[in-house]
Amino acid sequence: MKFGHVSFVFRRVRKSLRELLWTHVLTSGTMAMTLFIFGGFLLIQENFHGLLKGWGSQIQIFAYLENSLPQADLQSLLGHIRSYPEVEGVRFVSKGEAWENFKKTLGAQSGVLEGLPPDILPSSLEITLKRPHRHRAAVAGVAQRLHGVKGISEVEYPEEWIEKLGLLVLGVQWTKWVLGSFLFLATLLIVGSTVKLAILARKDEIEIMQLVGAPSGLIKAPFVIEGMIQGIVGASLALFFLWLLFLFLSYHLPSSWGIFPSRDQLQFLDPGEISLLVFLGWILGAGGSLFSLRRFLKTW
Repeated sequence: MKFGHVSFVFRRVRKSLRELLWTHVLTSGTMAMTLFIFGGFLLIQENFHGLLKGWGSQIQIFAYLENSLPQADLQSLLGHIRSYPEVEGVRFVSKGEAWENFKKTLGAQSGVLEGLPPDILPSSLEITLKRPHRHRAAVAGVAQRLHGVKGISEVEYPEEWIEKLGLLVLGVQWTKWVLGSFLFLATLLIVGSTVKLAILARKDEIEIMQLVGAPSGLIKAPFVIEGMIQGIVGASLALFFLWLLFLFLSYHLPSSWGIFPSRDQLQFLDPGEISLLVFLGWILGAGGSLFSLRRFLKTW
């Protein structure tokens, strides 16, 4: 494209932004709402993943020991389990500690335990796995190996909870893209309709340009650039309101909910997700404009 053409395109863009200001504001606002919803879902996902990681760190395998296990065999058993490549740490829980923990769990109902001997509960090992192995198959595999170890009478782990944890993570990922696809399709249609209005407002000018042999790229360029500007403005507005929402939640999220140990654990979108929102806004604006131009210019 020649320099004169570039100058013409940007003059047309400037004139359009000035003369059809509210049309552009409406389009940018529509894209901002779509990107705000999608970005809000990303924000929820970001913090939900952090929450799931925190819950995942609490996944443990409980190995209950035989009552007559000698101290030397216990130390040997601890060393053997710590040598597993999946194991991050092993903690020995004595009978007395297990009894005290059980009483704390019952709270005000701990009176029902009166008359029972404090050593009624078996001693156990609390086994924590490394992060890459905190999924159902790995946990089940380690538990299966522990079943055959001498000195261990029983092995337990939260199998159902681990399965639900994996389903939650998968559900978050799929819902994000399914919901996003519907939102983007609706926004493309809205942007396309707005561009049609702008094209109709300049119908005579476009017909004259076609009659004098103006290249199709020169005709389309102002509309596409306007769409890009609308998309970037919409993405910027969406990020601004997402930041306000994040600040509001950071200061007003009830600590009594007990979801997050502290408000400091709330996370805003990372640079990659911010770039994704800006890129999607740019694509929505440019794509909606090209889609509408392609259909309209063919009919003239």
